[in-house]
Amino acid sequence: MRNHNQAHSHSHGHSHADHFNTHNRAFAIAVALNLGFVIIEVVFGALSGSLALLADAGHNLSDVLGLLMAWIASWLAGRKTTERNTYGLKKTTILAALFNALFLIAAVGGIAWEAIRRFGDPAEVAGMTVIVVAGIGVLINGVTMLLFLKGQKGDLNIRGAFLHMAADTVVSVGVVVAGVLIMATGANWIDPVVSLVIAAVIFIGTWQLLKDSISLAIDAVPRTINPANIADALSRLPGVESVHHLHIWALSTTENALTVHLVKPDSRDDDDIIQQANRMLAQDFNIAHVTIQWERNHSRCPNKIDDDVDAGAGT
Repeated sequence: MRNHNQAHSHSHGHSHADHFNTHNRAFAIAVALNLGFVIIEVVFGALSGSLALLADAGHNLSDVLGLLMAWIASWLAGRKTTERNTYGLKKTTILAALFNALFLIAAVGGIAWEAIRRFGDPAEVAGMTVIVVAGIGVLINGVTMLLFLKGQKGDLNIRGAFLHMAADTVVSVGVVVAGVLIMATGANWIDPVVSLVIAAVIFIGTWQLLKDSISLAIDAVPRTINPANIADALSRLPGVESVHHLHIWALSTTENALTVHLVKPDSRDDDDIIQQANRMLAQDFNIAHVTIQWERNHSRCPNKIDDDVDAGAGT
């Protein structure tokens, strides 16, 4: 009898096409609304001399580009696999989340630099114009944010879009406050102060997205998955004596994959146990792409040299 046998399976709660279609309308509406608002902010920001409006316009433009990138990535993730791309183009959703985070970090730097420069030379700002335009922004960003509220819970790519819009809503509220304070006090230095607050809000909202997307891009175990819990669950399968060479990574912002060696001297009921493992991993850990290698004798594992590194844990 051979010492190693492999079993592979994957299952899906819904198709990639369905996932794309679910968010297709949301992306289309979000891009149209935000692109129109960018034009409004640029025009009135220039007319009023408000750095806060121009800064927010620049940020919203990056949001439009980010939304387009996330939209395209969502579409690419639904493309069929090929001989060369055996997992399809699912990982483009991770790259989109990463690029979105980097765009936002760059926007933070630009806004902060211009705000600091303006402290030395505050420009006169038309408060009422700022209030009206930013008020429109509160409405548009709030509606757009709600479009992604449901989908962001299980998709990092959609969460990136949601966080953009949530941050924008808060920022627009801040700009309204700046306009009111400028009208009440005549203190134009409030404008760059609000710009710095905007930069801080964007940075805080982006930091976790940046860390998560970098982590998934380098095939680290997704933050929501605990490898020790999975190893323990697999070790409790009937007849399994030990678990090692456990590897877990993200195929996309919604799908995860796993490979593992299970030591089980007796080959009886292998197929039933494979099915049991697949159901458990899909339902309890959101892992649908599973490859299991049986081992009848742990000491004869061809990859034994790595055993001390990955025994019972994900790498």
